[in-house]
Amino acid sequence: MIAWLNRLVDVVEEDLAQELDVAGLAARSGTTEHHLRRMFSSLAGMPLSEYVRRRRMTLAAADVVAGGDLLGVAVRHGYGSAEAFGRAFRAVHGVSPGQARRDGGPLRTQPRLRFRLTVEGASAMDVRLVTTPAFRLVGHAARVPLVHHGVNPAIQQHVAALDPQEHVRLRALGDTEPRGLLAVSTDLDPDRREGSELTYLHGVAVSDAVEVPEDLDVVAVDAGSWAVFRAAGAYPDALQAVWAATATEWFPSNPWRLRPGPEVVAVLDRADDFRTATVELWLPVEGA
Repeated sequence: MIAWLNRLVDVVEEDLAQELDVAGLAARSGTTEHHLRRMFSSLAGMPLSEYVRRRRMTLAAADVVAGGDLLGVAVRHGYGSAEAFGRAFRAVHGVSPGQARRDGGPLRTQPRLRFRLTVEGASAMDVRLVTTPAFRLVGHAARVPLVHHGVNPAIQQHVAALDPQEHVRLRALGDTEPRGLLAVSTDLDPDRREGSELTYLHGVAVSDAVEVPEDLDVVAVDAGSWAVFRAAGAYPDALQAVWAATATEWFPSNPWRLRPGPEVVAVLDRADDFRTATVELWLPVEGA
């Protein structure tokens, strides 16, 4: 996987002005665009699209300060107009091209990335592999922004607005794995950009034998394999640490890759104030 990611960085550098064919590169590397984008964002700490934009603007800044024609600079770096270039430039550097030319900065440089293998895994990960038939996730859904660290206020508000008896009703409906009340994330941005919208569903998993009430939202899930990681401790910190470790430790060491599908957190046990919990993280996977 490290070789795939470094080849991806090389391809980005070969022509920053061109649209990046991530799907083609993934196919030639024997993996999928979904998995490659997810691993890049997890390990680089930023989406691939953001890295490309920062690298473009790093090189473009030198042309701007050197006094090149702004439209010519824009076109050379992949933008169709000086206005679009100016917006991207300001988003990265915090100043307009004109201000950067006049004052020489401030300019924010994005170094070229290079992924390296480091020795990890001093602590064993608690994981099991499960193959499930098709099932449905049912409950109450809402569109919320993606938050990488800490509590997600939009999700917290969504769940808190439910009547306590609704949790009891949902639990009674669930009849298959993943068991218990579930936090489901689906329709995620391929690059996992902070603040991008996703569909969050608070609910349970049911088989075809269950008649689902009409007032509940439904997410159909195809048959397939799952990697199930257990996390225990401070919530949501312990869960987010395990989520990160799947990219840095588990996937590079195992012949599995992520496939499209919902990502599910099953709450097995929790404190009354939810400050600590034992949970399972269900990630859809396929053989590499």
